[in-house]
Amino acid sequence: MKTSTPSHTAITIAVGILLLGAVAAFTLSSRAAKPAMAAPAPASVSVAAVLEKSVTEWDDFSGRVDAVDRVEIRPRVAGAIDSVHFQEGQLVKKGDLLFTIDPRPYQAELARADAAVAGAQATLALSTTELARTRRLLEEHAVAQRELDQRENTLVEANASLQAANAARLTARLNLQYTAITAPVSGRVSRAEITAGNVIAAGATAPVLATLVSVSPVYVDFEVDESTYLRYAGNGAVGNSGIAHIPVSIGLTNEDGYPRQGKIKSFDNRLNTGSGTIRVRAVFDNVNGALTPGMYARVRTGGAAAEEAVLIDDKAVGTDQDKKYVMVVGSDNKATYRAIKLGPMVDGLRIVRAGLKKDEKIVVNGLQRIRPNDTVTPVAVPMGPQTSPATPV
Repeated sequence: MKTSTPSHTAITIAVGILLLGAVAAFTLSSRAAKPAMAAPAPASVSVAAVLEKSVTEWDDFSGRVDAVDRVEIRPRVAGAIDSVHFQEGQLVKKGDLLFTIDPRPYQAELARADAAVAGAQATLALSTTELARTRRLLEEHAVAQRELDQRENTLVEANASLQAANAARLTARLNLQYTAITAPVSGRVSRAEITAGNVIAAGATAPVLATLVSVSPVYVDFEVDESTYLRYAGNGAVGNSGIAHIPVSIGLTNEDGYPRQGKIKSFDNRLNTGSGTIRVRAVFDNVNGALTPGMYARVRTGGAAAEEAVLIDDKAVGTDQDKKYVMVVGSDNKATYRAIKLGPMVDGLRIVRAGLKKDEKIVVNGLQRIRPNDTVTPVAVPMGPQTSPATPV
């Protein structure tokens, strides 16, 4: 078997070392040949100056339409329903006949009461005559004083009996009138819940025959938060005084904007401690009957007077968990994180209640391409909802 000599082994090691050196030299020269990578250019973003101007601040709420008058028609006397005099959904006027209850038992009761009154009147007349006769006889000493006292007492009883009979006749007359059920207010009547031929009872447990709601005007009830109420109160709308100048308008689900104008009628006398809101009632004309009680309405109310406000484009606002923020660009073109407190929208711009000042520059487009303290390439654009994205450079 052939074995390697020491000189041959040394030669092999030397060749390996030379090869490794060549490879290392080639690698180093290749790296040196590559040009250094350039740093990324600053992101191009749209930047606009924060506006400040006098605006009427509007607040949006959700409300429900309610009738000014809502009446449940219930019978005041028992009996059988003879007839129904309306069509369901019909507009009726105050005093229009709605239901008729069989009047014959009450006509008979009234006739009996009339007879009782006539009998009481005859008894009173007789008692008056007998008292006068007894007084003459007493003057002639033909009767005792006791007889006169009895006649006077009989006259008093007869007079009381006549008053009771008159009261009973009035009750009988009222009951007869109650057999004709009329509309207590003008409005739109519901369907007849109980129809002709049914016998109904009277009293607290009497059934509802129909429901009547007034048509015009109508209420719109909604709730405002405590801070909004305080702002209105600070402008003179305390309690239910000074509220006439607060503008309020509504829009239905099928309407654009808030085309229906009304006025605030009242604020409630206390805040709901659970929700932190206070109930508000506004009143609106409803001549065409489009507003139906129970209908949902979008409500917009305005401040009592125009106020100076800081405004920005809503697209400039970012969300950081439960916080809202913007990126403010300084003179060194660095974007700085700034937490802000927002208000409602006005004329397409968002009111900023705290965190920004007039003429500060903020990023309105390209917010997703930058991070706090990044250097940016600002492209000036006007502040407004029509702001277009910046073109990267």
